[in-house]
Amino acid sequence: MAKYNGPKDRLSRREGIDIFGKGAKLTRLNVLPGVHGPKGPGRNQSQFGRQLREKQKVKRIYGVLEKQFRIYVGKALKSKGNTGEALLILLEKRLDNTVYKLGFAESRPMARQLVSHRHILVNGQKINIASYQVSVGDVISLAPKTLEIPNIKKLVIDTEFETPSWLERKVSVGKVVKDPVRLDIKELVSEQDIVEFYSR
Repeated sequence: MAKYNGPKDRLSRREGIDIFGKGAKLTRLNVLPGVHGPKGPGRNQSQFGRQLREKQKVKRIYGVLEKQFRIYVGKALKSKGNTGEALLILLEKRLDNTVYKLGFAESRPMARQLVSHRHILVNGQKINIASYQVSVGDVISLAPKTLEIPNIKKLVIDTEFETPSWLERKVSVGKVVKDPVRLDIKELVSEQDIVEFYSR
C-alpha cells in the first residue's frame, strides 16, 4: 500500500501536534508550513475546515492515504454502534499501530518499516502487510534476528513501557487480549467531525 514519503516535520506543523514521535527533534511546531502572512494561523476556521483538519490529522497519525482511509470509513459506516469509534478502532487494530503500541518501535513509521521488512510475526507467521487487522488472541512477536538490532534490543528491555489495556507484552512477545475501546486511544481527535465530513 502507498505511503507518504515527503517531509514529516511539515505534516506535524500543519496539524500542530507531534505526529511522528520526534519529540525534541521537532522544530517550529507552533509555526504552520508555507507562506502565511495575514491569512495564517489566526484566521477563523469554517465547520468544513475544522472537519477537514481532523480527517487529515487522523490520516497522518496512522500513516494512511486517502483511498485507504475511505475504505476504513466505509467499513465503519456499515458497522453497528458509533461510527466514529468504529473508525478509530479499525485504525488502532492495524498491525503497524499494534507493533507501535506494544513498544517494539519508537514511532508508527518505524513500526511500519519493521512490518514491511518482515521483522514481525503474527501467530508464528511472518506478516509484511502494515494494514493487517489483528484479532483477539493474536500473538505478535519479533523475529529472532530482529532482536540483534541495537535500537530494538533497547526497546525490548525497557521494563517501564506501559502497553494499553487491550494488549499484553512479555519482553519481545505481545498478545491481543481484547478489542480496543475509545478510552484506549489517547490521541486528541474528534471522530465525529470526520464522520460528518464524509456524510456531507
